[in-house]
Amino acid sequence: MGEASELPPDPFVSFAGQVVQPDPARSRPLRVGVVLAAGRSERLASVTGGGSTALLRLGGLSLVERAVWSLLAAGLERVLVVVGHDAGPVATVVGRLGRGRVRVVYADRWADGRGASLAAVQVEVEGEVEGEALFVLVTADHVVGEGGLEQLLAAGEPAVLIDPAPGTLAWAEGTRVRVVDQAVVAFGKHLDEPAIDCGAFLLPPEVFERQRQAASEGDHTLAGAVTRLAQTHPLRAVAIPAGCWWHDVETPQDVLAARGALRRSLGKHADGPVSRWLNRPLSTRLSMLLAPLRPSPDLVSLVAFALNLAAAALLATGQGLAGGLLVHASSVADGVDGELARLQFRSGRGALLDGLLDRVGDAAILAGVGLWALNGHGPRGVLVWTVAATTGALLSMASKDRAAALGLPPAPERALGWLLGGRDGRLLLVTVGAVLGAPVAALAAVTATSGLSLAFRVAFLRRQPAPDGAS
Repeated sequence: MGEASELPPDPFVSFAGQVVQPDPARSRPLRVGVVLAAGRSERLASVTGGGSTALLRLGGLSLVERAVWSLLAAGLERVLVVVGHDAGPVATVVGRLGRGRVRVVYADRWADGRGASLAAVQVEVEGEVEGEALFVLVTADHVVGEGGLEQLLAAGEPAVLIDPAPGTLAWAEGTRVRVVDQAVVAFGKHLDEPAIDCGAFLLPPEVFERQRQAASEGDHTLAGAVTRLAQTHPLRAVAIPAGCWWHDVETPQDVLAARGALRRSLGKHADGPVSRWLNRPLSTRLSMLLAPLRPSPDLVSLVAFALNLAAAALLATGQGLAGGLLVHASSVADGVDGELARLQFRSGRGALLDGLLDRVGDAAILAGVGLWALNGHGPRGVLVWTVAATTGALLSMASKDRAAALGLPPAPERALGWLLGGRDGRLLLVTVGAVLGAPVAALAAVTATSGLSLAFRVAFLRRQPAPDGAS
């Protein structure tokens, strides 16, 4: 429960400097992930109806689905899901995932605590993990945003993902961690330490022996097992990346907060001002509304394309207000397909269809504006503006695609967005021009902004060193 961007309570400000950052060079291949999804939360009973917390939905996926897909997306070959409370429904959901890469393990003593759930998967993990190899352990009710697990997996040694600067409420609810010489040596809610764990660990098989030791002393918690492991094998403290969100879902308020954080995370760092302040506030809410239906992102791309064609037809007949509003609706819808793909952990193959449809849609809209402009303006001038606007729009998008294909460092698209030369900016210019009844001005504006964006992007990219094999 928390976000890495929140400020820590004043007594803990000095802690952040103790946290070691992962060293990708030390990474080793990981094969197995474990999801603990056996518990029951009394405080969430009003939301779950007494069912498993792991089945609570967030962005169209249950918490256990989100945990499993996160591990598979990180490249793990096998995921073991430990179930207990409400085991049948949870196992049914898990059974539909991963095409044979996901297996359910029942913990008959799950009510004792998460340590007992961990013990239930010992045989399966040791059968998959050889020697000193590590496995990933996550808890289903801890939701980590994009980039968090990747940061942990890059550690290459026993480690735990921590938030060194949690908010006050997150700190009060979380499991605190004690860090000595950049390693976590103890876990527990009783500790008066500034950092808390994020429910994600990179562990050696030795943890099962430490869990048995803790259980023999009457401690069946996961914190007890990893604390005893840390006493002989300190866990590297991996700070959650700046800007990466995470939440421990324990109360109805946590559910609302996690949904809000997930929605806000759907934006992209490269978003310009139009997407960031005008389109995303609408598209992300629409995506969260549609997510429980699990529509195909390709279907949404086709719907956005149909809106493009309908807008082009309206503009071609001079219906500026209706056509302009439909252009803006298509611009908003254009973000939904990618957002749904991220929410559902869909592969990136749909980006090909989306890119092709965007280009055809842009050409259709600009052609519609050109046909409208013929009413009252010379055909030669209109033709020049229409061709120039269409060419500028296509080249602006093609320059980004070509740079990505060559492996060049991306241009500062967030800053370039202020030129309104991106697709969202172009469609906004068309919308404004259409509503104002000024089709030629819209074409001229698209030509100018696309040309400026293209020029700045090419100038930036030409100053970058070409990758090996590129000419």
